[in-house]
Amino acid sequence: MIKRVVLLVLSAAVVFSGILASCSKDQATGRKIVIATDATWAPMEFINEEKKIVGFDIDLLTAAAKEGNFQVEFVNTAWDGIFAGLAAGKYDAVCSSVTITDERKKAMDFSIPYVNAGQIIVVQKDLKGLDKLSQFTGKKVGAQIGTTGALETSTTAGVIAKMYDEIGMAFEDLVNGRIDAVVCDSPVAAQYALQNEKYKAKLKIVGVPFTKEEYGVAVNKGNQAVLDLINDGLKKVQEKGIDKKIEKKWLR
Repeated sequence: MIKRVVLLVLSAAVVFSGILASCSKDQATGRKIVIATDATWAPMEFINEEKKIVGFDIDLLTAAAKEGNFQVEFVNTAWDGIFAGLAAGKYDAVCSSVTITDERKKAMDFSIPYVNAGQIIVVQKDLKGLDKLSQFTGKKVGAQIGTTGALETSTTAGVIAKMYDEIGMAFEDLVNGRIDAVVCDSPVAAQYALQNEKYKAKLKIVGVPFTKEEYGVAVNKGNQAVLDLINDGLKKVQEKGIDKKIEKKWLR
């Protein structure tokens, strides 16, 4: 009888230890947040040769998860249904180069801004001394029709604006010396000037973004628990300068 009682006590102790270990593990890893991303836009989010989702947003949110004590899982989701999926609760958040706008704020909540993806200038590598659009007086500057870059280029005094249906055509003309610069979103600039094997040896990004087009992580209205976790992680990443290292890897 005593032996049986001892065995029962030991069994209970083992079970209790297992519960404690499980709790400790949960506390160590934190909550899992499922994040949708449309992995079609390098260098922010895209599928690499190993069929993995990679890019600036992926590295940033992975770092935020580590700093903020939560887990993160990315799911590749088509852009045309990404916000409907968020509203339907298919995932907890969207991190996919989403510009924070007043219109979008009506339908969803946003994290703190994590990057300014505003307009920036790309030139040939041997060009020196020019890093502001106003300095390109008398020079040909390309941009894509209907974009912020087109507006900035066409309204800057002295700049000879050259419009393109597709931004890749502007970069092709830049490489071949038919224009002097290209103005476009920072991530697009990084894709062509830093990531593209055809262009990266010939082009460079100059200056800093000169318009404000901030990206944020979107969550459903009122989902404060998830928003707080993401914001906490992002703030710690920014405080430690981790975001600058990730930015240097993908965008500069």
